[in-house]
Amino acid sequence: MGTRAEDNDALTFEIASPSDFWLHVAGVPGSHVVVRNPESLLELPKEVARRAAELAARHSKARDAQGKVKVHLCRARDVYKPRGSPPGEVGVSGGLTLAVYPEKEP
Repeated sequence: MGTRAEDNDALTFEIASPSDFWLHVAGVPGSHVVVRNPESLLELPKEVARRAAELAARHSKARDAQGKVKVHLCRARDVYKPRGSPPGEVGVSGGLTLAVYPEKEP
């Protein structure tokens, strides 16, 4: 999981493999989350997807939301860097959106 904009770029574009799953809260600054996919699964198990989405929400500016937040889920290969965009800013093609409550800190 990236914690700064530069870390998010490195995680997404240097560390993640194209078939890994990538998550980020929609429209809010926060950490990029990558779930490794060494078996090249076609989709994440629902419980893993939900848990990863909750973590993404917790590590975003939406962490204190009272309701559910939207989290993008796609393959790392479907994340791109728009020309001239600042560190941490990306675009996504395809994937789906999950609605989850941010994980609360223990």
